[in-house]
Amino acid sequence: MADWATISSLATAGGTLVLAVATFASVRSAGRAARAAERSLQVGLRPLLMPSQPQDPSQKIVFIDHYVHTLGGGAVAEVTEEVIYLAISLRNAGSGIAVLHGWVHHSDRVIDGHHPDVGVFRRLGRDIYVPPGALGFWQGALRDPAEEAFTTARDGITERRPMTVDLLYGDHEWGQRTVSRFLVLPTQSETWIASVSRHWSLDRPDPRPEEGERGRRHRRRH
Repeated sequence: MADWATISSLATAGGTLVLAVATFASVRSAGRAARAAERSLQVGLRPLLMPSQPQDPSQKIVFIDHYVHTLGGGAVAEVTEEVIYLAISLRNAGSGIAVLHGWVHHSDRVIDGHHPDVGVFRRLGRDIYVPPGALGFWQGALRDPAEEAFTTARDGITERRPMTVDLLYGDHEWGQRTVSRFLVLPTQSETWIASVSRHWSLDRPDPRPEEGERGRRHRRRH
């Protein structure tokens, strides 16, 4: 005679297993959908700053005691006895509002693959917003002639040497922090032009291989 109690227990266990598998698959699918939705939302908020285009109009940038004009695709570096005024004409190529947080000025061309630590960025005196797809700017000033950074910046500007500016910014929710490195070059017409060399996302893993790994891959290809 069939042991109906055993058969019933096995059927119940089988049904429970099927339900567990279905629940796991459903939860996993829901997790993937949630991650995809979150990533889509982040992409919609993500800014990306680039130099403006040469055909873009000039901008009047006002400091508390001075103002300058930047040409499309250009930058400003003005030296006085007490203040150094710096500015770059920008365009936001991303899909979200860019909020500028801070900056680091280098008095030479920086080509290494690392950005400065967040703690060394100079905080802006005011929040600067650049709408998506629109024209904007960055401005900064050095106001302490006794500071070493003032001396090195003054010498580099007066000697018309290339310089580098790292900008720290994020979206309007204060997330997706990014560092973009801008190279500022002198022109023969006594003006300055800007280009961008690299972007780093501080809140996500860097997809680029480390220098050692890049070298090993290059050797394997050749």
